[in-house]
Amino acid sequence: MKNADIAIIGGGVVGCSIAWELSKYKIKTIVLEMGSDVASETSKANSGVIHSGINSATGSLKAKFCVQGNKMIESLSKEIGFSLKWIGKYVIAKNDYEIKELDRLKEVGEKNGVENLRLVDKKTIKKSEPNVPCEKALWVPTAGILLPYEFTISLAQNAAINKVDFYLETKVKAIEKEKDGYLIKTNNGDFNSKIVINSSGLNCRNICSMIEEPDFNVYPCRGEYLVLDKTYGNLVNSMIYPIPPKEKGVLGVHITPTIEGNILLGPSAEFIKDGFDKRTTKKTMNDLIKDAQDIVPKIPNNSVINAYSGIRCKLASKKEGGWADYKIYESKNNPGIVNLLGIESPGLTAAPAIANHVRDIISNSFDLEKKSKIIKKNYFTKHFSEMNAKEQNSLVKKDSRWGRIICRCEKVTEAEIIKALSNPLGAKTLSSVKYRTRAGMGRCQGGFCKQHIVRIMQDEFNMKLDDIKLKSPKSKMFFNKSRGVNDD
Repeated sequence: MKNADIAIIGGGVVGCSIAWELSKYKIKTIVLEMGSDVASETSKANSGVIHSGINSATGSLKAKFCVQGNKMIESLSKEIGFSLKWIGKYVIAKNDYEIKELDRLKEVGEKNGVENLRLVDKKTIKKSEPNVPCEKALWVPTAGILLPYEFTISLAQNAAINKVDFYLETKVKAIEKEKDGYLIKTNNGDFNSKIVINSSGLNCRNICSMIEEPDFNVYPCRGEYLVLDKTYGNLVNSMIYPIPPKEKGVLGVHITPTIEGNILLGPSAEFIKDGFDKRTTKKTMNDLIKDAQDIVPKIPNNSVINAYSGIRCKLASKKEGGWADYKIYESKNNPGIVNLLGIESPGLTAAPAIANHVRDIISNSFDLEKKSKIIKKNYFTKHFSEMNAKEQNSLVKKDSRWGRIICRCEKVTEAEIIKALSNPLGAKTLSSVKYRTRAGMGRCQGGFCKQHIVRIMQDEFNMKLDDIKLKSPKSKMFFNKSRGVNDD
C-alpha cells in the first residue's frame, strides 16, 4: 500500500499543472497516469494555442480561467522553461454577416477582460498577412502559441524533482471510501489518499462513477489536424481564424503556425461514440485542405507531411449545440473527491488558473504549508541544431555523442536522445523521445531515426527489444525475429 495526501488521476496538462502547483507545499502528492508518459492523450493533440478569452461566454468558468491563465503563462514559461511566442491572431470576415460577428466577438472579449482588441481593414491585414484575403478582421494581440506536450512535460518534470511521484502505465480500476480518505485500486498496486483529484479528461465520468452516480454525460468530439512541411511555414505570420461556426461549440478550421516552423490546419469536429478513436480519415483530410484553402488559397494540396487527431471532452451533445461550461467542484456526498469535468478548449490556456482554483478548494479542508525552497529546472534548453558553431564545437569536445546526428530531418543528436530518455518521470518510449527532442517529427516522420533510437535504448539503457514501445503500454515495437531465426 502506497500512501499519499493527494492523488491526481490524469497526467494531462491540467493534472500536471495541479501537480506543479501542489509540489510547492509540504504534502505528499502523486499522479496516476494510465499512459506511458504524461500528455499521452488529448493534451498533446491540440493546436498549442494560448487563447485570449474572446470566444467563451461572459461569466463562465471557461472565460474566467482562460483570461487568468493567459496572464500567468509568460511568467510560468520563464520559471520552468517551455517555448512561447506571442504571435497574435486575426479573426477574419469576408461578408457583412461575418463583419457583424467581429463586433460581437470584440464586445465579448472586452467584457471578459481581454485587452487591446482592435478591428482592422483589409489594407492593414494585407501588410502583415499578404496571403489572407478578407474584408475585415479582429486583431487579438494577446493570443500566442506554445508546444502543448513541451508545456505539459515541463510542468510534470518540475513537479517530479520537487518530490511529486508519477506512476505511469497505472490505470485506476476502483475507488473505495475509507475512514481517513480513499483506497484507489490500480493495475500497479493499491494507493491510499486523503484527497482524490479527478483530472482524467475523457475518462472523468468513469472515474466519478467509481465512487458516486454521475449527473453528467461525456460526448467525445474528434478533431483532426494536418501538419504542413516547414517549406510552407512562411504562408502566414500569425494565427488565422474564421468566424466560429454556429454549431458544435468549436472555433472552426484555423491556420496555426507552430513553434518549430510548421503550420497546422484544423481541427475538424466530429462527435463520436468511442472517446479513444483517434483515427484520421481521408475525407476529413480533404475537407481540412479545402477549408484551409478558403482562408489561405496558396496552401498547396501536396504540402501535408502528417495527420493526427485529438478528442475533446464535451459535456454537451451535438444536438445541444456542443457548448457547456467547465464543472470543477468538491463532491458534497464524498468530501475529498474533487472533480474536473469537461475541460476542453481553452483548457490548455486555463490550466495554470485551474490549478490555483483546485489548490484553493483543497486548502478549505487541508492544511497547505509552503516549502522553503522550490527547485526549478529548464528541461527544454536550446536544441543542438539552434546553436552556433562555437557552442556546438564546445559540446562535441566534451562528449562526442553531441556530434552524432540521429534524426537527419530535425538534426537531433545522440546526446539529446540520451538526455530525453533520462527524464525524471521514467518515460521511455519512442514518443517520449519524439516529444522531448523532435526526433521523428520531420519530413520522413522517423523513417531514418527510429532504428538508431532503438539502438540507443538497448546500448545506453539496457532495454530489451520486447520492452520497447512506440507510445502506449500496448504499443510494443517488436514481437519476433523476421530473419536469422534457427529453424531447428
